[in-house]
Amino acid sequence: MKLALVHELLTMRGGAERVLKILAAMFPDAPIYTLLYDERNLGDWFPRHRVRVSGLQRWAARCPLPAARFNHHCYLPFFPRAVEAWDFSEFDTVLSTSSAFVHGIITNGAPRHVSYIHSPARYLWDRTHDVLDRAGRGVFGPIRRPLASMLFHRLRIWDSEVAERPDALLAASRTVQRRIELYWRRPSTVVYPPLDDLWMTVGADSPTSPRLRGASGQPHFAKASRGKREARSYLIVSQLVPYKRIDLAIRACNRLGHELRIAGTGPALRALQSIAGPTIRFLGFVPTHDLPGLYASARATLFPGDEDFGLVPLESMACGTPVIALRAGGATETVIEGETGEFFNEATEDSLATTIEKFEQKKYSKEACSARAKTFSRQRFEEGIREALYM
Repeated sequence: MKLALVHELLTMRGGAERVLKILAAMFPDAPIYTLLYDERNLGDWFPRHRVRVSGLQRWAARCPLPAARFNHHCYLPFFPRAVEAWDFSEFDTVLSTSSAFVHGIITNGAPRHVSYIHSPARYLWDRTHDVLDRAGRGVFGPIRRPLASMLFHRLRIWDSEVAERPDALLAASRTVQRRIELYWRRPSTVVYPPLDDLWMTVGADSPTSPRLRGASGQPHFAKASRGKREARSYLIVSQLVPYKRIDLAIRACNRLGHELRIAGTGPALRALQSIAGPTIRFLGFVPTHDLPGLYASARATLFPGDEDFGLVPLESMACGTPVIALRAGGATETVIEGETGEFFNEATEDSLATTIEKFEQKKYSKEACSARAKTFSRQRFEEGIREALYM
């Protein structure tokens, strides 16, 4: 079977790109089609010789503003036409991984198109009003908001029409499956994203375990024995973007006086720094091989956003560390309340702070956390993908 992979954007590292990385390893001869490709950020995951870019890449290369070169907001009106321009007639099957647009590629049943849906575009559907509210702020808000509203309306019509194009839909979670049914009126099969094999070998070890050491043989992060305050710190691992609601975690930890370490980068960094108190530490980008020690030395990992699925809770549990998550989205399908973590019910500082205080009165089994993470194995994911492709 001659297979092509299609993915929206290869511009930053996130959960969707980690899933694509596994798919690329499963099918090493498959080319990867994408709308925009930033080789500097993702060339080590997806080498240039495998990537086939859209015509929008030429526009990005000519952009005089480096900060806007791979900012997908600049290209939203052109994405539908760009994905429809690709010709897949040389392939037997196309496997797309879509968060917004690439489920709309044109194959006309030959080749067969299987689309793995991380979610229907959330800014077009369930987050539209929040996005428009943010667009309406500032000096240019009165201009931006009506323009964005008109664009989103046009894109919603396109999105609804092209939802019939894939021959089969796979959903990243039951939460996403429900959105597919609600917005597109189509059935889908749930295939959960997997934890990479790295996390399956970590287990519930301490930060000083040999399996959590770097090439130098030293622990990647400080031992818990360095002090009670360090050992009791909370953790966030995330891209720093508004919808992740990291501000809730910062405000809650400011109020409670708890140390919070934040691993990740993104456009919301300055805004988050502006509200951070003295107990908040921004670690910047943390390489994957350093994350196990960081997770294992945390009191708990905070997950305050409403995510489609969310690999971070599973990575945390794989290291034996419980999770405190918003009771919404994919976290409700991975975290077991009272056993591998706790939920807060409302996306507010008060609700999160109350749950943190409740969490500190209980004990959680590292072994139970690790065992739960291992049920989301790469093997199970690969079996689900191959079954969908070869059925």
